[in-house]
Amino acid sequence: MGDAAAFRHDQNIPEVYKAFLAAEMAIRTAGIPSALKHLIYLRVSQLNDCAYCVKMHSHEAREDGETNARLDRLVVWRHVEDYTAAEKAALAWAEALTKLPQPEGFAPLRAALREHWTDQQASALTAIVAQINLWNRLGVSSH
Repeated sequence: MGDAAAFRHDQNIPEVYKAFLAAEMAIRTAGIPSALKHLIYLRVSQLNDCAYCVKMHSHEAREDGETNARLDRLVVWRHVEDYTAAEKAALAWAEALTKLPQPEGFAPLRAALREHWTDQQASALTAIVAQINLWNRLGVSSH
């Protein structure tokens, strides 16, 4: 059996890791409100059981002004009125992309997104979901 120490992806594949960081920086300028990005990053991290990311994104969201009440109810976002219709459409999209495959397909989710977001914003939301799924996988393999 090999060493059980955590992988150091930043050291093992530094150029790839730098590219991941560059993508993260590009996402920050994609026009999605930071409050929503925090919610997506936190919700996807919850789904992926990435304790490190849940802690980090909860903290960052609070620092950015998110309320404890909304963060506490994020796991049940479909059943509460704390979130706007636009946020709910984005959260549904995030969950669907994280929990592949979707038996009902993506067409209804795309239609719901388009009620609140432009196609460019929908692509940015997709990149945000992809990015946090990437970080979660790096996180759970390293922590």
